[in-house]
Amino acid sequence: MSDFSNTPVIAERFRGFLPVVIDVETAGFNARTDALLEVSAVMLTMDDKGFMMPGEQLSFEVKPFPGANIEQSALDFTGINLDDPDRDAVDESEALEEVFRMIRREVKSQKCTRAILVGHNATFDHGFIMSAAERVDAKRNPFHPFSSFDTASMAGLIFGQTVLAKACRVADIEFDNSSAHSAAYDALRTAELFCAMVNRLQYLGAWPLD
Repeated sequence: MSDFSNTPVIAERFRGFLPVVIDVETAGFNARTDALLEVSAVMLTMDDKGFMMPGEQLSFEVKPFPGANIEQSALDFTGINLDDPDRDAVDESEALEEVFRMIRREVKSQKCTRAILVGHNATFDHGFIMSAAERVDAKRNPFHPFSSFDTASMAGLIFGQTVLAKACRVADIEFDNSSAHSAAYDALRTAELFCAMVNRLQYLGAWPLD
């Protein structure tokens, strides 16, 4: 067994990676052409027994990048109104700079080597984050360039459900459908679901500490 006396357990648990939950809301499905409209990141923490819980969260409404494609059907689905005077949106560069700064700080604090994105249907979120980072020439992107943890796949195996709302309910996590399709709300529910699944495996002895 590993010696955890001098190493934070979260670094050992995920092979040096720091899991970070990301959810995005967008104006379509094409990460290179369609606008990123919201992004939220939830940090995860682990206690000395190996059980995980959501930590700090950072969320932004994002201005469409110049020339971005915006599908009305996507806006109708998410309920995002780009003309809402209360929409406090920032440029992609500012949103990613702040999110990446928070993640890099936690990677260092947890003595991990880099972050790994956790998302519900993670390929979608990963694609939009990576495309936005490329557009703004983001420095020191903390995320692994292609690997991710997909809670939809995990929930399908563990709970027999792949839809976020249904998986949360099976896991006894409250889910309000009227609040869904907000990056901040969905990211927090995804974080709670990921922790519930990791903790269930931990309870069953999938990753013993002793």
